[in-house]
Amino acid sequence: MTQQVPSTEPELAGVRNFRDVGGLPTVDGRRVRFGALFRSGHLAHATAEDAAFLAGLGLHTVFDFRNAADQKLEGPDVSLPGVRNVNLPLSDPADGAEFWKMVRDGDLDQLREILAGGKGADRMIASYRSIVTDRTDEHSRVLHALAEDSVPALMHCAAGKDRAGLSIAVTLLALGVEREAIVEDYLKSNEKHRRYKVKRSGSAESAYSPEVMELLSPLFDARAEYLTAAFETIERTWGDVDTYLRRGLRITPATRERLRDRLLD
Repeated sequence: MTQQVPSTEPELAGVRNFRDVGGLPTVDGRRVRFGALFRSGHLAHATAEDAAFLAGLGLHTVFDFRNAADQKLEGPDVSLPGVRNVNLPLSDPADGAEFWKMVRDGDLDQLREILAGGKGADRMIASYRSIVTDRTDEHSRVLHALAEDSVPALMHCAAGKDRAGLSIAVTLLALGVEREAIVEDYLKSNEKHRRYKVKRSGSAESAYSPEVMELLSPLFDARAEYLTAAFETIERTWGDVDTYLRRGLRITPATRERLRDRLLD
């Protein structure tokens, strides 16, 4: 699929997984406007140069989907002058301090117990499904804000992969972006320079052995099956995307049209 994308993309020193989702095609022949909707990992470790770049984007709102545990671990976002920060915590696919402690500190046997045999991927799929059904209020708030006054906007979580990825996907569905293009953008989070850095305690040899990294991979990969599970849940619960937007997220046709006017060329 050919997309109109910028020839160069900034690689920020302290912010992972940043990108403009402009250029993605809609089913009716329009495209997402460049400079209107961005996504990334958290902004807590942004350098002064990163912050200057982000400030230059003319952002109106930063949507931070991290929870209190994330913010305690990584710190607050850097302050960007004139930008509104909206914290809407969404469920972390690996939610729970004890689970993350196991990911960081657990030995091989412990990791096998919680992640082997497809348990890691199953956990991710279950989380994507639950975010769709349980977080309709949060996604409704995001779409209404974008339709009203919050563009240009940046959405992020910790890695910029799951919670931000799913929220971006919901937004793109509302815009009428082609499903294939939504998945293609989501999978860009797997590119080496975008990936969240796994932090483990212990010696490098044991903490990052091939088997350990294989066990952890479902948590840190962007997999099409995860996003597909979310789409299937929308269709199983509401029947189709239009009904999901109207009944699940309370997005009227007029609000959806304002959203499209703000974010599409």
